[in-house]
Amino acid sequence: MTLSSDPPAPLPLEWKFSQVFGERAPGDDIHDGDMISAIGFDKSGDFLAIGDRGGRCVIFERKDGKHTLNLQRPRHELEQLDFTSTHPEFQFKTEFQSHEPEFDYLKSVEIEEKINKVRWCATSSGSQFMLSTNDKTIKLWQVKESKVKKVKEMTPYPLASSDNMLLADRSFISREDKPPFPNGYRREWMEKMAKNMSSSEDMHTKVADIEDNAQTRCRKVYAHAHDFNINSISNNSDGETFLSADDLRINLWNLEISDQCFNILDMKPPNMEDLTEVLTAAEFHPIHCNLLAYSSSRGFIHLVDMRQSALCDHSARILQDGDSHVPKSFFTEIIASISDIKFSKDGRHILSRDYMNLKIWDMHMDSSPVAIYKIHEHLRPKVPYPVALAADMCYLSCITMIAYLINLDAVSVEMDFILQLGLIAT
Repeated sequence: MTLSSDPPAPLPLEWKFSQVFGERAPGDDIHDGDMISAIGFDKSGDFLAIGDRGGRCVIFERKDGKHTLNLQRPRHELEQLDFTSTHPEFQFKTEFQSHEPEFDYLKSVEIEEKINKVRWCATSSGSQFMLSTNDKTIKLWQVKESKVKKVKEMTPYPLASSDNMLLADRSFISREDKPPFPNGYRREWMEKMAKNMSSSEDMHTKVADIEDNAQTRCRKVYAHAHDFNINSISNNSDGETFLSADDLRINLWNLEISDQCFNILDMKPPNMEDLTEVLTAAEFHPIHCNLLAYSSSRGFIHLVDMRQSALCDHSARILQDGDSHVPKSFFTEIIASISDIKFSKDGRHILSRDYMNLKIWDMHMDSSPVAIYKIHEHLRPKVPYPVALAADMCYLSCITMIAYLINLDAVSVEMDFILQLGLIAT
């Protein structure tokens, strides 16, 4: 009898549909302003922010978050939670208009209201803070919960409110030592006031339950700092600063200062004809506040240490796929462009997304990625590749590693891409 030392083969991943946000009746037209353009979870995973092309931000809250966890559950349910996992369910929290369409009169350019990125900031004083940006302007929003009383019935009487009657009562009490008027007006008014006070108390007993209401407020506006369209924003681990990046520059901001920023990277050449690559994404390290990474259209990931110099022109390390032996051409350079990057929670690995692959990089190994996941492999023989694939939403969901969203977005991307191929073929 021989024992096999080979580990058992892992079971294939099984994707299951979990939840959908928003419903559309059959035959309804899809408006361009309702298309999702940005998505982001906070660190706890209890809040999900979604931005669309219409400049709106919608916030969803996890149902089993702070409200449900505090409830007393039966013991058998708590025991089941130790070994079974359930898909989280989210519910609508609030919606607000983040950006409006603008027009740059100096450059004669219309600025769209489309939300490019949303990022959650550190929680302060029980309020949630979030950064949202379109092509030119970044805004800091505060989402604060407040208790609101819901009134079922309201009687038309009394004519005066309780606050006004209380002020009137105090004014009469302060003059109690004065004799009443000869015609008795003061005594008659006090009797009416007493009746109104009793009616007001009856009215307050008809107040229904107390609801949670989320109020949003724009705290800061960071504008006029980018000549090109903003493609990335990222919060620093110090809780005080964040970066914003466009095609050629990266700026460093302080959350409390909206009229000043520092340019830490400038890739614009003296002659624009000498331009060989552009910035596609930038991200701060989740632990070390001095480290950041940015990706380029050539498929490189640059690691930068801000302690070396104020202007981060020289990269501390460059991550590139040295094992790729595909013949270089115009179309291979297009599909090699990295669309987004994301650090792992421990900051050791980086997840990058290009047109056809998801790659996991180790910061200590810059020669090649440690893992490559093929995406849309059946479309690889179809050359040329339309650039429309870059505008799809799949990389946002893949980057956030949300399993129940990956399959849905991947299906939509495949459908859009095949339609594009059909249009080109005809």
